[in-house]
Parts: sequence; C-alpha cells; structure tokens
Amino acid sequence: QVQLQESGPGLVKPSQTLSLTCTVSGGSITTGYYYWNWIRQPPGKGLEWMGAISYSGRTYYSPALASRTSISRDTSKNQFTLHLTSVTSEDTAVYYCAQGSSRGTSYDYRGQGTQVTVSS
Repeated sequence: QVQLQESGPGLVKPSQTLSLTCTVSGGSITTGYYYWNWIRQPPGKGLEWMGAISYSGRTYYSPALASRTSISRDTSKNQFTLHLTSVTSEDTAVYYCAQGSSRGTSYDYRGQGTQVTVSS
C-alpha cells in the first residue's frame, strides 16, 4: 500500500516561499502512470487542487496558482516538492499530497496533511 507523508514548516511569513515535501513509500513516483498531486483545504472551505507531477516528470498547475507554484521531484529519494511563492494569509490551509490516476482532488492515497499558517 502506498503511503505519503508531508513535511515542511508549519508557519511561514507573508511574502516568503512555502516549500513542502512529500515522501512516498510502498510505490515509486516514476511508475504506474500516476499523478502525484498537491491539494489544500483552507479553513472553512473545500479542497483545492494546486498542481501535480506525473510519473514521467511532467508538471501541471492550477491556472489560479500557476504564477506562484512549482513542483519538482527527487527520484532518488522518492519525493516530490511543492514551492509556493509570495504567500499571503489566503494561503493558510491544510496541505495534502496525494496519488491519483488523474489530476485533481480525487485520489487513491493521501497523506495525513500538514497545517501551514501564514502569519508575521
């Protein structure tokens, strides 16, 4: 069974860059025709798809966040990383990494999530 674990800072200051890493075990991020997604849920709101990196390394981003988002991977560590620049309080959310057969908020496996608060 695939397991995902998010890691990164819980508190980020406005205008800084948020970086979160997802470590995957029980499966390789380079096989299986899967998408490795980043999803977030702001307080009191629904899930928002941010972007994904495919098994082949191709990246996809939500149009609403594309100008501030990048996703990379380290295949030697079986990890993929989210970078979100110029954060504001609107980026305060629980951030999840997830594996799915498509891009979006549907997934087969998901990490437990990590709370990120943007505050000075």
